[in-house]
Amino acid sequence: MAYEFIKYEQDGPIVTITINRPERMNAIHHYTSAELSEAWHTFRDDDSAWIGVLTGAGDRAFSAGNDLKFQAETVKEKGSMRFPPVLGGFGGTTGEFQCWKPLIAAVNGFALGGGLELALACDIIIASENAKLGLPEPTVGLIAGAGGVHRLPRQIPHHIAMGYMFTAKHVPAEEAHRWGLVNEVVPQAELMDAVKRWTDAILKCSPLSIRATKEAVFRGRGMAEEVATGHTFPAGAAMSHSEDIVEGPLAFSEKRPPQWKGR
Repeated sequence: MAYEFIKYEQDGPIVTITINRPERMNAIHHYTSAELSEAWHTFRDDDSAWIGVLTGAGDRAFSAGNDLKFQAETVKEKGSMRFPPVLGGFGGTTGEFQCWKPLIAAVNGFALGGGLELALACDIIIASENAKLGLPEPTVGLIAGAGGVHRLPRQIPHHIAMGYMFTAKHVPAEEAHRWGLVNEVVPQAELMDAVKRWTDAILKCSPLSIRATKEAVFRGRGMAEEVATGHTFPAGAAMSHSEDIVEGPLAFSEKRPPQWKGR
């Protein structure tokens, strides 16, 4: 599918989705959100795609979040904001979007509001040294309603998260890393090289094992520990009946790298 506001690129099992509105600091308006939703559902349903990477075009911003200028222009022109809902919520991943494949956010610059919410919906966040993260929605009379108010306090200490949200502070990448919000901080020129190191490491593991791990983590959160540990989730069941579960021990015994098939 041809996209106007994003780029979808696949290199082997790695899919990179780039928000491509650098003139608006990669802010997300309805049409961008709809394209992201289409792209993420394409990635999720493609058996040849194993890892997804989200980033922003240019060197200023990952995403400045919801395009408030577009909203204001639309209201001024049409008198209201009337768009159909986007499957998966804002950006296609912040709402009801189940994908057990690993998602990596490559944060190159500002990740604010909805931009940070998109990053929080990923499993791993790699940030450039110039990145700044934050949820400034209260400064314009809103809340971080695309999951930010729920995900941030679950991913860093409660009081730190509340302080960031109540003050709308822009958090430097190094500070975000100190609190465990970011996995790694690198010079901007090395950001995608760092992402490749992470994807290379993940690709050494069985993709079905990775998916089973992610599903167990997310679905097990709502269960008592003793229930979760005794439960077999669908991705785990698929893993246990796969070719890869035979290949892994065989490759180990033959002292060679495994040849994962993802089936």
